[in-house]
Amino acid sequence: MRPSTDLFDLVQTLTKSEKRFFKLSSSLQQGEKNYLKIFDVIEKQDEYDEEEIKETFSNENFIKHLPSEKNHLYRLLLKSLRAYHSDNTVSSMLKEELKNIEILYRKALYRECNKFLEKAKRMAIDHEKFYYLFELLNWEKILLEEAYESGEFSKDIDSLIAEEQEVIEKLRNLAAYHILYSKINYVFRSGGYVRSEADKALVEEISHHPLIIGKNTALSFRAATICYYIQGFCATAKVDKQTALVKFERVKDILDANPKIRKDLPKRYMRTLSNMLTLFLDLGRLEEAETMIKTMRDMQKEDNFDTDDVDNMVFRTTNLAEIRILEQKGEYEEALKVVDKIIEIMENSSARILKEHELFFLNSIASVYFGAGRHKESLQWLNRVLNDNESSLRQDIYSYARLFNLVVHYELQNHDLLKYVIKSTFRYLSRRKRDHDLEVTILTHMKRLAANRGDYLQERVIFQEFKEALNDCLQDESNRIILSHFNYPAWIESKLRNLPFADTVKEMHMNSVVEAEES
Repeated sequence: MRPSTDLFDLVQTLTKSEKRFFKLSSSLQQGEKNYLKIFDVIEKQDEYDEEEIKETFSNENFIKHLPSEKNHLYRLLLKSLRAYHSDNTVSSMLKEELKNIEILYRKALYRECNKFLEKAKRMAIDHEKFYYLFELLNWEKILLEEAYESGEFSKDIDSLIAEEQEVIEKLRNLAAYHILYSKINYVFRSGGYVRSEADKALVEEISHHPLIIGKNTALSFRAATICYYIQGFCATAKVDKQTALVKFERVKDILDANPKIRKDLPKRYMRTLSNMLTLFLDLGRLEEAETMIKTMRDMQKEDNFDTDDVDNMVFRTTNLAEIRILEQKGEYEEALKVVDKIIEIMENSSARILKEHELFFLNSIASVYFGAGRHKESLQWLNRVLNDNESSLRQDIYSYARLFNLVVHYELQNHDLLKYVIKSTFRYLSRRKRDHDLEVTILTHMKRLAANRGDYLQERVIFQEFKEALNDCLQDESNRIILSHFNYPAWIESKLRNLPFADTVKEMHMNSVVEAEES
């Protein structure tokens, strides 16, 4: 059985200041510190190598109990990180205040206890931390009993109970929105954009839920952000991009107007900006997309936004957006520079890129190499997607990758292989119920092209019919999602006009810019 890499993974995420704090804390402890010896070796490793640790300390007695020593180090690191970040989040500060209140209460220092309680309660109210507020109200009732026993009746128990009931309602309200969000998020995370009837029915059910369509149903700013976020998701699922953008902008406005809550919800804020960025790209509003990329990168410098998870999100979203912008403009050589940077980070063993995000990068890299006319390299990157199909990840990514795979093989003139791949793709889409009209249109015409490869006149006829059939499919907004994965209209046009693909994309972009200016 392979040794666990949990400790190595944790050590690799530590910043210089976190490491320094850990070692400083350890220096204050008495006795032998075998865990520090293990830490120093793991810190220098590029990949976890347990045999190296055993060999390094082969003469030490503690190496006989390496699993327990590793576990001890892991727990000490977590303890150190808790202490280091104890005042970095509202939740951690409220936890500390609750501990202080409990300690002071046990020492019968009720007056001092009330001071901490009032301070913590203001903080919980300002940040809408209802769970902690509920606990604080419970402490307030306990302290009220002590006050009554001392003959002090300045506080009203009825108003306190009413306040507690209000907090409970807000907690229930927030929980209900979280459940709805989980449902709509599951649809996107499992299958991507909604196209099946079952998924459409679920989105329709959520979008018409009383908490979503009702007025003033959100009882807090936190709940309101989730409400509008869900509305944005539902509009996106229905391919109503303008409405979706309005809803996500509303989430951003609420959080901007409540900076304390925004600071406590950095990922929700950045996901909102990420959704807005994607919509700007889909709507062809490239200048606004470029501005949003800068905004997201600038946000990383703010407190609570300078975390690894936010960094990963910004890296993925902004770099993929940069590639899409350059691809839409036909500037593939510039896009290759972005790709080189991404590849360097992806090949870094310490890089923490989630599998789904890696798939997006791989698809984009393959698309850029194709646009630059480097079809063999495009296929190499695309094969990394096709050879690693996981049923738990977004199936739309794999489906679009398989369709793009046909185009790449066509350009590489892999005639016999293309015929086999087309049959395989038909079976794949059919089994997963993703054989929609658009996919069938692409497969049907690619099959005809493969059968008539070398017959120039017949190929032109097929490409012209392909163009017309594809344009019909793209009248349905839900089918236009595929264009964010590969520009099929530009590829077909390049074949009909015998022009390089990149030149065709560039010309079509310039025409769209002129049309937008004239309108």
